[in-house]
Amino acid sequence: MGRIDEALRRAGTGGASTLEREEGDGQTSAPPTSPWVFPGDELLGRASIDVPAPSHDDGTGEGSGPGVADGLAPGAVEGRRHARASASRAARVRRTPRQSGEAGELAVFRGFNPSVLDRLVVNDHTTPALAEQFRKLAATLHHAQLSDGIKVIMVTSGMAADGKTLTATNLALTLSESYRRDVLLIDADLRRPSLHEIFQVPNISGLNEGLQAAADEKLSTLRVTDTLTLLPAGRPNADPMSSLTSDRMRSIIDEASTSFHWVILDTPPIGLLADANLLADMVDGALLVVLAERTPYKVVSKAVDTVGRDRILGVVLNGSTTREETEYYERRYSAES
Repeated sequence: MGRIDEALRRAGTGGASTLEREEGDGQTSAPPTSPWVFPGDELLGRASIDVPAPSHDDGTGEGSGPGVADGLAPGAVEGRRHARASASRAARVRRTPRQSGEAGELAVFRGFNPSVLDRLVVNDHTTPALAEQFRKLAATLHHAQLSDGIKVIMVTSGMAADGKTLTATNLALTLSESYRRDVLLIDADLRRPSLHEIFQVPNISGLNEGLQAAADEKLSTLRVTDTLTLLPAGRPNADPMSSLTSDRMRSIIDEASTSFHWVILDTPPIGLLADANLLADMVDGALLVVLAERTPYKVVSKAVDTVGRDRILGVVLNGSTTREETEYYERRYSAES
């Protein structure tokens, strides 16, 4: 059984997982409090955390909890990085600080949406466990970048409201603040964008407008901090498939990868729309977010196959709470299989 298959088996119908260590004699052990799993992969290494689920949900359908991660196949990252290097660099994604009102600036960041503030890692009242889970994830991805050059990541899910948008936001905040890396966070969900709601900015201009604009036109971005830039989706597009597969989209990602240390794309659910799958060839890897007690195993398995197993960086289990819940989902999965 492959590592991703094992990750999905432990996810069950959406429940928690336990840490699996690969021992020298081929045996495994499962400590009682390690629900976030990175199963001994050469690319990602090992890490584990124990994080409570969020206490409530809202319109973004987001939260963040423990999960499972698995590595990319050898050579998968290198091939996509080489393809981007040979692409057109007509798009211009600028990362230098701008003065208010300068062309290309979307708005002035004035704070996060209060409705999600308690689930962001920048909040003074955020639980230490929540912050620690994203430090663990960021550390693992940082290692992957050093060893394999990963820079461009898409965050998707099997279903709507599984928690992908807040996962992408918290990952971007952690990489930019803890590691002081220049990060570009892109809302690539052009049908139902939501990042602008978290950052409380108008959604009148963004990626969608940039895809329709001339090649040399600046993209409308928001400078959140010295190290974090947001490219919102712009006005919703009911049929963005041609835009997402255009040379212009490839150019934007290519230019962003040369201008930023990290590029994170919040994409539509892979289990519902083809949009995320269209972007999979343009990124170095994908994080798949799964919501405990909600996302069926079959949906997760189909999403992994749709994205492509060689592109899956990890399956992030969101909203798990206790060891008892972990055992419940493992038993439920075993019964179904």
